[in-house]
Amino acid sequence: MKNIDPVQQCARTATRAIAAGCLLAAVVAAATAQEIDRDHWAYSAIATEPDAGNRHVDGTVVYGTSYPTSGPHSPQPTAPGFYVGELNSENLVHALEHGNVVVYYDTPGEGALQWIRRWTDGYQGALDGVIAVRKEGLGERVVLTAWQERLELEGLDSRGAYFVDAFRGRGPEQRVR
Repeated sequence: MKNIDPVQQCARTATRAIAAGCLLAAVVAAATAQEIDRDHWAYSAIATEPDAGNRHVDGTVVYGTSYPTSGPHSPQPTAPGFYVGELNSENLVHALEHGNVVVYYDTPGEGALQWIRRWTDGYQGALDGVIAVRKEGLGERVVLTAWQERLELEGLDSRGAYFVDAFRGRGPEQRVR
């Protein structure tokens, strides 16, 4: 029988345990990760925007769109929730980076507002929440944004639910889904 140094034996056992733990974590992550169904009929209405960066800045940023999906932004994100007034884009973009979805609305109708409130009430996580913010001039239209993704609807329909489900928790800073 070969004598093995106890320190070497301990190191080998620890290395095997770490490798097994990493393998198990990878298997669990792969099994629980939800992929976006890009073949879903609703996906074709979604616009994928170029990545405009994610640098933290102080002050106002000119985004070139009313519904930014990435770019320089405030160090402070907007918290998930239902807001009756307009909010600044710099904080909303940071929330997108975290994995939140932003829903812009104006007067979409009572049924649509109920759905939007269900989303904001039900999805309050800092990394997978929903933020609803008023944007005057939209009328019945609704615009949903996530990091680098945008969906513009003439009226809220099931494509909005698909968007929320597909992109919530998928920000570049720390994916949770």
